[in-house]
Amino acid sequence: MTSAAPGAELRRIHDSVSGFHRRQAGRVVDFPGGFAALDDRYTHSRGNNHVLVDGSTDPEALPARAEELLGHLPYRLVYVVDDEVAAACRGPLERAGYTHAATYLMRHTGPVPAHGGARQVGLEELRAPASEAWRRFVPGVSDEEVHHLVERRLARLGAADDVRFLAAYTEDGEVASWADLYLDPAAGIARIEDLVTAEAHLGQGHAGRVLDTALHLAAEAGCDLRFLSANEANWPHRWYGRKGFAVVDTIHCFERV
Repeated sequence: MTSAAPGAELRRIHDSVSGFHRRQAGRVVDFPGGFAALDDRYTHSRGNNHVLVDGSTDPEALPARAEELLGHLPYRLVYVVDDEVAAACRGPLERAGYTHAATYLMRHTGPVPAHGGARQVGLEELRAPASEAWRRFVPGVSDEEVHHLVERRLARLGAADDVRFLAAYTEDGEVASWADLYLDPAAGIARIEDLVTAEAHLGQGHAGRVLDTALHLAAEAGCDLRFLSANEANWPHRWYGRKGFAVVDTIHCFERV
């Protein structure tokens, strides 16, 4: 399913992915071939506490390294960017009890849509709908876990030069769908993440309005490279494909709980 992408373009995406994780981290611990991104404020958020391998590393040493860096957490999560490095690391990690999953990196290749009508909002407008969505996605999740997963958006304000939270509203004034837009105009790169629709408003076109708005604003900011990530095992990547995105690479995710 992966489509060809020029090497320079893929390098820009990989650099953006690494920078995204570094910039929002509370602290970063480097090691040969990668780093740990950590934030003690949001220990329940895997997106804020993990290891990311973005270069050549010692595969056999990786499980012990992850244990050392993530041992204070109830989970271990290791992202590996390069396919060959991931293939070398898979055996040692799986022997240590990790399971493998894949996340697609998808670049927008279609025409830039018209503004979708979503608007920029603050965290306060997203707290209630985002909390409700997390309780839907993770049955039995605790109040503390929800708090960490919602409030981590404060850290994400530092993940790019220009960070915007976008939301589409119903005619009655309810937040129907929302997403994060990360703009680095100097690098010409935009990243869209966490596109979610409230359960009561599914299937009404609100997510499309948010996505169109994000793509339009990204192009308006001069970002010629616009991308997002999507889980290989879930359906949204097929919807993104219909919206003009193409898979250009895969991030390998190894997790142990």
